[in-house]
Amino acid sequence: MTRLPRALPYASLLLPALLLTGCGDERRAADPDDVASRARAMGIAPEHVYAIEADGFTVTRQSVGVYGGDGYSAVYVSRATGGQIHLRVDRGEMTAATCPQLPAGDVSGGRTTCRKDGEAWYRSSGDQREYAVPKGGHVVRVGAGPEVGRDVLREAALGAHHPTADELDALLPEGQGGAEPPVERGDLPPEGDGAPDNDVDAGG
Repeated sequence: MTRLPRALPYASLLLPALLLTGCGDERRAADPDDVASRARAMGIAPEHVYAIEADGFTVTRQSVGVYGGDGYSAVYVSRATGGQIHLRVDRGEMTAATCPQLPAGDVSGGRTTCRKDGEAWYRSSGDQREYAVPKGGHVVRVGAGPEVGRDVLREAALGAHHPTADELDALLPEGQGGAEPPVERGDLPPEGDGAPDNDVDAGG
């Protein structure tokens, strides 16, 4: 009897990154519990948090947020050229049938052209181009306008990875998305409806 594979816990998804630390790679994978805590505070599924690398591009912290229901999005900007690379991760799959149905980038309507490129899909719609890489239950999409070369997008998409400890602080700063702690007040009585104690002394 054929057994279907069970869904793996989020911690196991980071195993390849953790193994890098034992192979001479100086990058240290972010703690899975830390990633999960920060991501869920923003409404993002932890497994959707990815980082990319592109020469001269850095993530814009203000751009990090939820994409779709519990997906993830971020924008990487080149200070030298002003070019932008958009990273989007969301649930779903990318096949020959579904690829043309999803617009590339922010373009709505129009025709999306898809071409298989190894394990990825190269997609274009209008002047927007992107690489989409299926990851088993979700898809990592890396796109840009004509100011960013196709080879740059391809390398960034294929190299997309769960964040390292250093990348995590840039992508999901600690405390971002969380509620502010309640303010302690000294004039609230321990009993009753919690209204402030406005009693005054005689005469006053």
